[in-house]
Amino acid sequence: MPRFSIIVPSHGVAGRLSQALDSVLGQSFGDLQLIPVCDAPDSPAAAVVAGHAARDSRVTPVNSPPSAGLSGARNAGMRTATGAYVLFLDGDDLLLPGALAALDARLTETAGVDVLYAEHERAPWWEGEPTNPAAALLAGAPEGAFAPADLPELTGIPFPAWSAVYRRAFLTEHELTFPDSHFTDLGWGGLTTVAARRIAVLRRVVVRHRLRRQGSRLNLPGPHQHTVLDQVDLVLTRAAERGLPAERVRPLFEQLFTYVLRTASRPERLPSGHRAFFRRAARLYRRHRPAGFRAPGGSLGVQHRLLATGAYSAFRALRGTNRMATGAAGRLPRPRLVRSRLRYLRDLRRPLDPNLAVYCAYWGRGYACNPAAIHAKARELAPHIRSVFLVEADQAHAMPKDVDFAVIGSRRYWEVLARATYLINNANFADAVVKRPGSVHLQTQHGTPLKKMGIDQAAYPVVAAATGSFARLLARVDRWDFNLTSNRHSTEMWERAFPGSHEILEYGYPRNDVYCTATAEDVRRIRRELGVPEGKTAVLYAPTHRDYHTGFETGLDLETFAEQAGEDVVVLLRAHYFYDRGGRRSTGRIIDVTSHRSSEEVCLAADALITDYSSIMFDYANLDRPIVVYADDWEVYREVRGVYFDLMELPPGPVARTPEELARVFRDGSYAGARSTAARADFRERFCQFDDGRAAERVVRRVLLGEPPESIPPVIPLAERTPAPAASALVRS
Repeated sequence: MPRFSIIVPSHGVAGRLSQALDSVLGQSFGDLQLIPVCDAPDSPAAAVVAGHAARDSRVTPVNSPPSAGLSGARNAGMRTATGAYVLFLDGDDLLLPGALAALDARLTETAGVDVLYAEHERAPWWEGEPTNPAAALLAGAPEGAFAPADLPELTGIPFPAWSAVYRRAFLTEHELTFPDSHFTDLGWGGLTTVAARRIAVLRRVVVRHRLRRQGSRLNLPGPHQHTVLDQVDLVLTRAAERGLPAERVRPLFEQLFTYVLRTASRPERLPSGHRAFFRRAARLYRRHRPAGFRAPGGSLGVQHRLLATGAYSAFRALRGTNRMATGAAGRLPRPRLVRSRLRYLRDLRRPLDPNLAVYCAYWGRGYACNPAAIHAKARELAPHIRSVFLVEADQAHAMPKDVDFAVIGSRRYWEVLARATYLINNANFADAVVKRPGSVHLQTQHGTPLKKMGIDQAAYPVVAAATGSFARLLARVDRWDFNLTSNRHSTEMWERAFPGSHEILEYGYPRNDVYCTATAEDVRRIRRELGVPEGKTAVLYAPTHRDYHTGFETGLDLETFAEQAGEDVVVLLRAHYFYDRGGRRSTGRIIDVTSHRSSEEVCLAADALITDYSSIMFDYANLDRPIVVYADDWEVYREVRGVYFDLMELPPGPVARTPEELARVFRDGSYAGARSTAARADFRERFCQFDDGRAAERVVRRVLLGEPPESIPPVIPLAERTPAPAASALVRS
C-alpha cells in the first residue's frame, strides 16, 4: 500500500496539467499513487495523462464525466485510492519540492491523526509575489497532535481541500465524500472538521495554488450561488447529529456564516433571487445558532444581527446596493476621430443584426486563412447570414468580386462592427471594438504554436517589447467566446498563452480542409498559375519571421541551392507575410510566391517543403509530403523567441544546419527516404489530429447555426484520410 494517493482533477486545465503531474512524480519521496481524473478517454487532458502513465507505473488514470463536477471527479479518485493518506491537487497547481517528504515526516511524528492541515501559497496568474493565507490560521496550533476541541477555532472551513492530508481509513470509516455542489470544498471542510478526532498542522508551504486570470467560477453570478446555503445546512446539521458541544459549533457557525454574508453582500452575484437567498439564510441562521453565540464586532457584527432578524431592506441599505453606476460608455475605448466615435456609439445603441457576420484575416490583409474558409462554407450552409470582410484600403483591389467588404476605418467598418452578431478573426479586432452582450466572437488562430505566444512571451524581452501591453492583449482575449485549435498541443498551449473564459473548439483549421478535398486537376491548375514548369520538383521555401532581424533575410542563396539540389528543382519562395510588399522577386529557378493570396494553394503546388521554425510545417504535414527543417540559428531563435518544444527532438523530417547539408538531402534523395517518412508519420500523429477536411463545416454548424456539440460531425481518424495528390505522384501515374 503506498503512503500517499494524490488525486488530481483535470477538467479545463490541460495547458498546465503536465506541470502539476510532474510536480508530484518528481518528489524526492516516491512512495505514492498519482490519480489524474479526466473527463473522458478522448479529452484534452487524457492525452497528457496517457503520456505520464506510459512512463510511470505509479500513475492510475480514472475518468469522471464533466457533468459530475469537481466533487464527482474527486470522489471517483477516492474510490480508486489505495494509499494510507489522501491528498488533493488542482490540475493547474504545483506540489512544491520536498512536500511529500515533509508531510511524511510530520505524519510519523503525529501518528494516527485524521487530518493534517498544511500551509499553501496563492500565486497570481502572472507569476507575481505569492501570499500564504494559511500561516496565520495555523500559528496558534499546538506543536503535536491534538483534539479539535483543544483549538475549536481551527476548522476546515477556510482551507481548500488541497491544503490538508486525510487518513484514508478515517474517510472510509465516516463514509466521507465531497458533497455535490459548486461549493464542495466548503461542505468537505466542514464535514471533516465535525468527524475528526485528532488533528495536527504542518507549518510549511506544500502547495502552490496558481490563481486563474478569469478568477474562480464560484465568484461568477448565477443561481449556483444559492447552493452555498445547502453546504451550510449540511455541515451544521451533521454537527447537531453528532452532538458537538456548543464550544466547537460556535466557531464553525461563525466561519460558515461569514461565507454566507460575503455572498449576500454582493448582489451582483445573485442577479435574481437575492431576497430569497437572504430570507433562507436568515432561517438557517436562527435554526442553527448555537447557545452562547455572540456576533463579532464592527460592520460584520451588524450584518449578523440584520441577518438574524431577517431585516432585508436594512441589509441592502447597509451594503450600498443602490450605488450609482458609473457610465459604461465613458470607460470604453473608442475610435479616434470624433465623428466616427459618435457614429459608433450611436450604432452600439441599435440592436444586433442576428444575420450579420464580420470577418477579418491578418489585420485586414485580405481574403485569406481560416476566416475565408469559414466564409466560403457559411455561404453554403448558412446562406441567410450576410457576411462582410474587413480589409485595409491598399488590399481592397485583391478582394474576390463576389465578396462584400468594408475598408478598415471607414464609416461602414464601424457600423458593421457595432451591429454584427458574429465576429470572426484569425488575429484580433481593434482595441476600440466593444464586445456586446449577445454577440459571438470566434478566434480562429492562424497556426500551431512552436514559438511562445500570448502572455508566455513576457519572459522574452525582445518579443515582449514588440508585443506591447499584455493588459491590452488580455482585454482582447476577454472578448473571445470560442477559440479554434487543430491539435491537442495547440489546445494546451492556447490555454496557457491566452487565459480566459472562452470555449476551445477542437475542430481543426478550416483553411486546411483543402488539403483533403483538392483534386489532381486543382494541383495542376495551381502549378500552372504559379508558373511551375511541367515535370519539375517544386520545393517551397517558407522561413519564419525573426524578432531579432530588421527585415527579410532568406539565410540561403536560393539560386545556389537549386543548382546543387538537382537540375529538376525549382524553388517557390514565400516570405513571412510581414514582408509581403505586393511585388514578385522571381529570378531563374526561383519563383516568388510571397504575394499569392493563398498559402494553401502554394502548399498544394509544392512537392516538398523547406522551413525553419514556421508554423507552415504543421499545416503542410497534412499533405504527407516531405518536409526538411533548415535550422541554421536554432539556438539563437530558441533563446530569443522562446519555444514550446524542442523541434530538433521531434522534427517532421531531416534537419539541415548548413546550406551544404540542405542541398545534399535533396541531391541524394534522403529528404523523401524511409527515415524522413517515419519522422513525418510521428509528426503527423501529434500535430494533424483534427484537420480532416470538415473543419469549416463543424465551425459553421456550431458557431453560426448554433447546433449542439453532440450533433457536430466527429473528426475522421488520420489513417482514414486521403491527402490531395502531389504533382510528382501525378507524373508517375
